[in-house]
Amino acid sequence: MKNMPLSRSRRQFIKRSALFASFTVLPSHFILGQRSSGGELAPSRKVNLAAVGIGNQGRGDLRTLFASGHCNVVALCDVDLAGAHTQESQANHPNARRFTDFRVMFDEMADEIDAVLIATPDHSHFCVAMLAMSLGKHVYVEKPLAHTFGQCERLIDLAERSGVVTQMGNQGHSGANYFQFKAWTEAGVIKDVRRISAFMNNPRRWHGWGASVTEYPSQPLPEGMDWDTWFCSGPENTFSDRLHPQEWRSWYDYGSGAFGDWGPHILDTAHRFLKLGLPREITAVKRDRPNPLVFPQASTIRFNFAKRGDMPPCAVTWYDGIDNRPDVEAELGDPVVNPDTGKTELKPVNISKPGKIIYGKDLTFAGGSHSSALRVIPQAKFMDVRESLPRVGGKNSNHYANFLLACKGEEEARSPFAVSGELTQVFNLGVIAQRLGGRLKFDPKKRRITNDKVANALLDPAPRKGWEEFYKM
Repeated sequence: MKNMPLSRSRRQFIKRSALFASFTVLPSHFILGQRSSGGELAPSRKVNLAAVGIGNQGRGDLRTLFASGHCNVVALCDVDLAGAHTQESQANHPNARRFTDFRVMFDEMADEIDAVLIATPDHSHFCVAMLAMSLGKHVYVEKPLAHTFGQCERLIDLAERSGVVTQMGNQGHSGANYFQFKAWTEAGVIKDVRRISAFMNNPRRWHGWGASVTEYPSQPLPEGMDWDTWFCSGPENTFSDRLHPQEWRSWYDYGSGAFGDWGPHILDTAHRFLKLGLPREITAVKRDRPNPLVFPQASTIRFNFAKRGDMPPCAVTWYDGIDNRPDVEAELGDPVVNPDTGKTELKPVNISKPGKIIYGKDLTFAGGSHSSALRVIPQAKFMDVRESLPRVGGKNSNHYANFLLACKGEEEARSPFAVSGELTQVFNLGVIAQRLGGRLKFDPKKRRITNDKVANALLDPAPRKGWEEFYKM
């Protein structure tokens, strides 16, 4: 594997890390000695955007960011520029400079970049975001924010110290569910929530083959592929199409499973507006055919959150796997007439799509994923309270435009690392429970798992040799 020389941008952020220890309030462009777009862009000026990870999810992100009209795309970076999945982005932005290594990109054109889209596999979000923020660049990072609890801690910390705009890519956090949940919580419609069921039961890439895996497969490395940079700080393994370009999500070493993938779209508003914070206990209730390398075929993970102010303790239970759905009380269904018998029966609540059931003191709510709005169930209960429900309206920027407008100082980012970092840490803890099983006790103040040394070590694994500097910024 290649050894990357200590480049200009890397030397710069090592020096800057010492400054961070002393200056925690000054603007990032002053602390960092680097031009930052924060507070400097005129409203009429577009944000100069670099994209790291330009295929699949990154391709869609880049397309939507550019369509907002608020950015210029000045750089494209992907470890597989020859791959079919990266060709559309390259064709759409023929004048953008191209790189396979994000470190080289920042070395050569840091002064030309205001903000960075990071849409690489989960395990590599961290290093790219840390380097970008150290150079005063605003960052939009796909969900989940990072691969480990410790990485999230460092991202939250550097985001605060650097003063840059940050946004995690849980796009629904700028949609109808965000504004509705906020308004209904503030109005006391959603209150005294003691239980939430969240579920995602679509087929996953590892279903089937993942249960019997004993080692990483090996295939010839495609020509031009920068496989060493693909790993970033994660462990090295052989190349195969079970890892790249999309299968990485299946493996504990690189992905976050169904929970890290869909949890940010299902539990984000509940976590934020119910002020859940971090759980005290995480229990692997069910693991279907667990494997030490690949996520289970199905899992049920329960989180117990403590009382917060006047909010009661809350249990959140996550369900994934094709046939692993929560039981929903029959009385929450709506009456329908059975055409065969002529009798009135209760039709079960539809939980065929990803979503959640939120159990409050007086009301129960059903919701989907992303921006889907909540509805009061059953319908008869909704009819009783509909006149008292706050009206939520108005036109708001989408998640991508919100980020770019925040870079220009015109809005505040809705899913900054201060919010999305702790949300992601809940998923990090859940993944450890999926991996090891059992019941884990977590101390939110000490930030450690207190009853399992192996699980506690997984909160913050050591980086791959040669990538330690990203953890010391």
